[in-house]
Amino acid sequence: MQFGFNLPISGPVLSPGHITRLAQTGEAIGYDYLTLTDHVLLPDMSAPGYPYTESGEFMSSAPTQRHEQLAAAAFIAAKTSRVRIVLAVMVVPHRPAVVAAKTLATIDYLSGGRLTVGIGAGWLEAESNAVVLTPFKERGAVTDEYVQAFRALWTERKPVIDGKYVKVDGTMLLEPKPVQQPIPIWVGGESGPSLRRAARLGDAWYPIGSNRNALYDTLPRFAAGIARLRKLTTEAGRPADAVAVTYRVKRYGAAVGAIATDGERRLFSGTDADIIADLHALRDLGVVALDFDFEMEDVNASLAEMRRFREEVLAKV
Repeated sequence: MQFGFNLPISGPVLSPGHITRLAQTGEAIGYDYLTLTDHVLLPDMSAPGYPYTESGEFMSSAPTQRHEQLAAAAFIAAKTSRVRIVLAVMVVPHRPAVVAAKTLATIDYLSGGRLTVGIGAGWLEAESNAVVLTPFKERGAVTDEYVQAFRALWTERKPVIDGKYVKVDGTMLLEPKPVQQPIPIWVGGESGPSLRRAARLGDAWYPIGSNRNALYDTLPRFAAGIARLRKLTTEAGRPADAVAVTYRVKRYGAAVGAIATDGERRLFSGTDADIIADLHALRDLGVVALDFDFEMEDVNASLAEMRRFREEVLAKV
């Protein structure tokens, strides 16, 4: 099982010095990967409907202060040497498919093959309307076609792509290719369409447990989600275990209420011992990677908690 941490590229600690310290410290103390989130711009409102909190508010105290994800990934790749860089997640319709494929290939190439592309279709219609040329209601179809185009562009010398949203005529070259053939795709999201996308196109499913519209915040709920994924994967004509399972933890410990709406204990609530038990349980379910968010108002406090959690929790799994 691999462990990662969210590298905040929004909020109060987004200066170059702070994010470099966080990335390099996480790498030095043994985290396997770091994650970067994706919004291009956000509405000026306190609760835009963020799906992963009960209130709809972002967890960051200054969410509109934020770096562009792929530029930040390239910056961090240059500041590190071992830690993997996971896009968590890239909103696929935000960028033209061919431009995105090229940028991602460049980051993977220059980082020595350390990129994982987490993907999602997006949830914030106001942002989509400002950024995206394709219709918001078609974002799922756009995402599926773009991901298939990414893989063709990354692996084929002269790809022919004749889709509704992407057209490449077979005379164009995308070189150099990424180091990884192809770059791994982790499919984010918790809804039925997201699970079906993971089953068809993903190397891994990458849910957040706290989505109030599709909760995977208890062991029975998450186990049922994994079982559904396996069934959908088989129905898609792939081996049942073709899609790995990963998990993203936004809050843990005392910040998480103990009992969920299904009457079960919430995953990653309680004491360090409870969290260690949850990690063992998820490993038994076949989860191969988990990441945690240590973002605080003060970078030194974040660094201290990253170290403590690594030594007192993750080292015991």
